[in-house]
Amino acid sequence: MTPLSDDALRALAAGGTVLSYVALCAGTWRAHRAREARVARAAAALAPAAEGAQPVLVAHASQTGNAEQIAWQTAQALHTAGVPARIASLAELQAGDLAAAERALFIVSTYGEGDPPDAAAPFVRRLMAQAAETPLALESLHCAVLALGDREYQHYCGFGRALDTWLRRQGAQAMFERIDVDGGDALALQQWQHQVARLAGTSDLPDWQLAAAFEPWRLAHRRLLNPGSAGGPCFHLELEAPAGAAPSPDWQAGDLVQVLPPGDGERPREYSIASLPADGRVHLLVRQERHADGTPGLASGWLTERAAIGDEIALRLRAHGNFRLGDNAGRPLILVGNGTGLAGLRAHLKARAAAGHGANWLVFGERHAAHDAYYRDEIAAWQASGVLERTDLVFSRDQPGKRYVQDRLREQADVLRDWVTRGAALYVCGSRVGMAAGVEAALVDVLGRDAVDRLIETGRLRRDVY
Repeated sequence: MTPLSDDALRALAAGGTVLSYVALCAGTWRAHRAREARVARAAAALAPAAEGAQPVLVAHASQTGNAEQIAWQTAQALHTAGVPARIASLAELQAGDLAAAERALFIVSTYGEGDPPDAAAPFVRRLMAQAAETPLALESLHCAVLALGDREYQHYCGFGRALDTWLRRQGAQAMFERIDVDGGDALALQQWQHQVARLAGTSDLPDWQLAAAFEPWRLAHRRLLNPGSAGGPCFHLELEAPAGAAPSPDWQAGDLVQVLPPGDGERPREYSIASLPADGRVHLLVRQERHADGTPGLASGWLTERAAIGDEIALRLRAHGNFRLGDNAGRPLILVGNGTGLAGLRAHLKARAAAGHGANWLVFGERHAAHDAYYRDEIAAWQASGVLERTDLVFSRDQPGKRYVQDRLREQADVLRDWVTRGAALYVCGSRVGMAAGVEAALVDVLGRDAVDRLIETGRLRRDVY
């Protein structure tokens, strides 16, 4: 691989600072306490095997939780073999942590076209960019990188590759070559597990279970939400869990489902869940995508057209810890999204209504109010009941000049600053290109770069964008 130039690293750092996203957390006080207990037990299990022993640093940067899960499994495997391990988010690491470590394993994901996940933004800005000017002295560090990515993107595993190159430039020595993982590629993960076993001095490690099996959920309901729309048809779907499923399926606002369409046994499609377990069904908001030749997309076409009511849908629940409320459960919320991104925001509003939290501001955008005002009656009811303290619906084609959610945020700059001063957290859901980048730019214009960076680092600015 051709090494990245210093300019490229600085560009990567600049991109990283506009990202947002880090831990598995719960949406209520009770669940948060349960998480703290789990983390404490896990930390105790990973305590050094012998006093004074130098632990292996296991660092992760995760967007939706995969990298973090593999990091915990890696650290637990080392500990089981008698090798002490210290696990940490990349965001926590300082230059001194790297300089003091003798061995380190980095498990990192790539977001979109080569970008670091939001959890890595502080590391990119604080260490990678600065070291482009003043290199670190990491000659005593021996390390390896597991890079998670998706080959459908041009810059496959871009951040993992950039991190690997950067570590080498700082003098770190590779314990073994970087391993790239396309989606859930089992062979690549087995290679990583094999190398971890070698590091631990054993060949006997149990296989890691990285995801639950797909189950046959039933398509119970489907409704077109935007008849007459100039955009693609958008459907509300409801799916029922398999009969007799035990324990009963559970998820939180912010979580995802993975759907495996017929004819594609390798690459599942992810959708934001628009409902809560109390609703009794998984609700999805799916736009029917079409290829250039007019044929519908494999997954969206199956869900919105080809599957009949009552058909089985291969589905599994997927925790998305970064987009759950977690420590933000007690804060005012600013929920920003467009199109089918309303799904994730709808689940959060349902959770806030159930918890009796009324300090919520919804900023949602679509094309035309006459056709594209999804869940209009629910939003009106939340306004009337006080769940929505403020609502801004922005329809881009209902006036001569197109206007978007980022434009509304700029127009409401004083209100935005006031909500942030009140401690609000921002959740952004919808299209990555256009909307998410535009919202990020608007926040920087209104709040300033340093303030936005601080929101990212403290978990008060989170995204579920695609």
